[in-house]
Amino acid sequence: MNLTPSPFAPDRFPDLPAIAGVRAATGSRGFYAARGLKRDDVFLFHFAPGTSCAGVFTRSATASADVLWCREALETGQGKASALVVNSGNSNAFTGPKGVLKNDATLAAMMAAMSAEKHQCFLGATGVIGEPLPDPNYVGSIIPDLAEALKETDWEACAKAFMTTDTFAKGAGLVREIGGVQTAFSGIAKGSGMIAPNMATMLAYVFTDTAITPELLDLALREACGQSFNAITVDSDTSTSDSLMVFATGANGTETIVSEADPRFSAFKSALNEICLELALLIVKDGEGATKFVTIEVEGAVSSDSARTIAADIANSPLVKTALAANDANWGRVVMAVGKSGEPIDQNQLSIWFDEVQVAAQGARAEDYDEARATDAVSKPEISIRVRVGDGPGRSRVYTCDLTHAYVDINGAYRT
Repeated sequence: MNLTPSPFAPDRFPDLPAIAGVRAATGSRGFYAARGLKRDDVFLFHFAPGTSCAGVFTRSATASADVLWCREALETGQGKASALVVNSGNSNAFTGPKGVLKNDATLAAMMAAMSAEKHQCFLGATGVIGEPLPDPNYVGSIIPDLAEALKETDWEACAKAFMTTDTFAKGAGLVREIGGVQTAFSGIAKGSGMIAPNMATMLAYVFTDTAITPELLDLALREACGQSFNAITVDSDTSTSDSLMVFATGANGTETIVSEADPRFSAFKSALNEICLELALLIVKDGEGATKFVTIEVEGAVSSDSARTIAADIANSPLVKTALAANDANWGRVVMAVGKSGEPIDQNQLSIWFDEVQVAAQGARAEDYDEARATDAVSKPEISIRVRVGDGPGRSRVYTCDLTHAYVDINGAYRT
């Protein structure tokens, strides 16, 4: 499959800070060999003893075997991590008992190669659904070689290894002073289609040298996810494999954050929110066939949850998205999407802006409506749509992209 690079693809992969207590390696297990591609398709991370971890995963009723394992491991292992293995090319979803055997073999290889405890080993997979591997040890067989090759993380190599229909590798990093100590965060993500996280095919992993309890790490991650990965959509489809995990090694030598009242916890949450949002927006900007990045803001709703539902319905509307792809300022489609949400609104206050151009006011077309100005607003690569639905306190922001012919072309050829 030949993919046209996203118009939002960065010129180069960013320089991400090294994370003390993290080593990694990548390799090729041949998932893409049948397509004539030679590329890495597996990565292994190894973590310093005592590393805390947390994760949020797809709410799909057909979650992959890897997602089910990670949920079990987080609970049984009490939020501690030793290793992470992720492959692309096969999602290990809807593979029945064979998917469990694949996980068992991979976990056994991780335990043997790194003297790791089973429930401190985590798995991820992305790719085609419903295709069992020819050998349960298909992934596990490469683990000894990867364990021998562990070194300081090559973030770009890892980000490339789990790409599927992505057109560019996605990474983000930052260093923040937390409690007087320079604290590093680095993260990688993949995703381009099947993106409507409900916790897309979306996998993201964030790493930091902070010392923090698993319980607080989980709390911080869920807050960050709500403002980032759960606020994006490309095509309204939730994957079987959605996974977002964060690993905190504690290797920067600071005392562990054990209380929400600790001022460092607020600073930590702020940094985690920032890196998660940056990674999430990269996924939207690489939406399959996307030519535009769109921010939807809804205000005046009866609650934030209501505002989120309305914003998501606008963002997911094929009619809204195709109009934007065609530079068509068809604000009536936004009205339609607001109405179909089923959320309470005051139609007499419904107002809509494309960027700074008001197209609807108090339940009708704006008196000074100018089609040319509205068209100019939706013809730019980055667009904002703001909608006021009443005078309530609820507001929310969702990020999406347009829908073009290329989306059909990519997904029509996904397995060929």
